[in-house]
Amino acid sequence: MNKYHLPGETIGIIGGGQLGQMMASIAKEKGYKVIILDPTKNCSAAQVSDEQIVAEYDDLNSLIKLAKKCDVLTYEFENVDAETIEEITNYTDVPQGTKALIVTQNRIREKNFLSDNKFPVVPHTIVKTFDDFQNGLRDLNYPAILKTVEGGYDGKGQILIENETFDESAVKKLIEFGTCILESKIELLKEVSVVISSNLNQQHSIFPLIENEHHNNILHISNCPARINNEIVEETYQIAQQIARQLNLVGTMCIEFFISKSQKVYVNEIAPRPHNSGHLTIESCNISQFDAHIRGICGWPMPEVKLFSSTVMINLLGQHIEAAKADLLRHTEWNFHDYGKDICKVNRKMGHITILSNDVEHTISALKQNPIWKD
Repeated sequence: MNKYHLPGETIGIIGGGQLGQMMASIAKEKGYKVIILDPTKNCSAAQVSDEQIVAEYDDLNSLIKLAKKCDVLTYEFENVDAETIEEITNYTDVPQGTKALIVTQNRIREKNFLSDNKFPVVPHTIVKTFDDFQNGLRDLNYPAILKTVEGGYDGKGQILIENETFDESAVKKLIEFGTCILESKIELLKEVSVVISSNLNQQHSIFPLIENEHHNNILHISNCPARINNEIVEETYQIAQQIARQLNLVGTMCIEFFISKSQKVYVNEIAPRPHNSGHLTIESCNISQFDAHIRGICGWPMPEVKLFSSTVMINLLGQHIEAAKADLLRHTEWNFHDYGKDICKVNRKMGHITILSNDVEHTISALKQNPIWKD
C-alpha cells in the first residue's frame, strides 16, 4: 500500500465516539472524506463525517465493506479484534498495524512487554484463583489493586484492596470473570501522561507532559505542562519514545505514568490511540493530538510541538453537562466541547472544557469551587 495519503482520499475510522469525532473533524478540515463504522446510529463521529456504516466492531463483512471504501483505515479505541484488523489489511492500508493493539489489549501482555524491555512497572502478580490472590497479597501487601486482564476502563473491572476488610465476594466475582492482575498501590505523588505521535518513518511529535487528576477512577482534571521537575519530564519523554519505537507506532499514542512520592517513575498503561488527557492539545498547541494522528497515519512529516499557553481541561460527565451549558454564558474563558451523544448517563463522558491560563493553580481552584463539579 502507499505510504502517503493526501487530501481527497478517504479515511475509515472504526469507532464513533468522541475520539473518532475529533479525528474526523480534523480530517475533514484537511480535505479528506471520512467513513465511520459504529453500531450506534448518529454516533458522535458520524455527525461530522461523510458516511456511517452501522455495524458491530467484530462484524467482519461490514469491516471489509468499510476497508474497500477507504484508502487508509484507523481506529479510535484499542478493543478491536487484532485478527480482524490483520484480515482487512488485504483490502486497504492499515499503517498502525496490530503490534500495539496485541500488546495493549491484555494487561499481562502489556506488563510482559514493559518488563522484557526494562521499562519500570509497579510490582504485580497474575491472579487466576482466589488462592493466587491471597498469595499475591502476602507478597505485595496492602494496599493493592485487583484488575481484570482485558476490557476494563475508567475504573471498571478494578477493586481497590486497602486492608484486610476487603469485600471477599466482590474479589471472587471479579476473578470468576477471568484472569486478573494484582498490583501494588504505590504512594502516589502525581499521575502524568505523555502523548506521542509518529509516522511510518518514526518521526515523532511529542507533546508537553500532562498532569492528571482522577475522581472515582475517571479522569477529572488535566493540566499542561505538568508541575513536576525537569528530570522526571525528561525520563518520561525518553521512555515514551522508546515504547513508541518498540511498538512501531504510527499515529497517536498515550503512555500513562505514576510518579511516586520517592520520585520514582512507573509506566501504568499504554493507550494506542489519542487519549482523554490529550484533548487540551486542541487549544494549547500548534497541532492537536488528533491532527498529529491524521498526519501520522497519512504519512505526513511530523512537526515539532509548541505549547502556546499553560492549560487546564476538565471533563463533563453526564451529571455535569446540563449545568455546564447553563453556566456557559458566564465564562468567556471556556473552550466548550459537547460530543453530541444522544444518551446522557451518570459518569459517561459527554464533553470537556479547556481553559488557557496564566495561573493554573487559580484556574483549577476556581473549577473545583464551581458547584457543577461538586460530588
